[in-house]
Amino acid sequence: MKACKNCRLILEDASVHQCPNCQGTELTEKYSGQLIVVDPAKSLIGQKLDIKVPGRYAIKIRER
Repeated sequence: MKACKNCRLILEDASVHQCPNCQGTELTEKYSGQLIVVDPAKSLIGQKLDIKVPGRYAIKIRER
């Protein structure tokens, strides 16, 4: 699984090279923690992280 460095959406398909959420192309396997947001409008954490689309998100993207 890879996470988008821009919006932190976790992509399960390893063959994907562009984030379907933000169109970002910087993906990484180096992330820690996961957050599943079902309803971004009702999720306080989702609002805090500016998540607009339901999905699985990385909590932290590691640089190295």
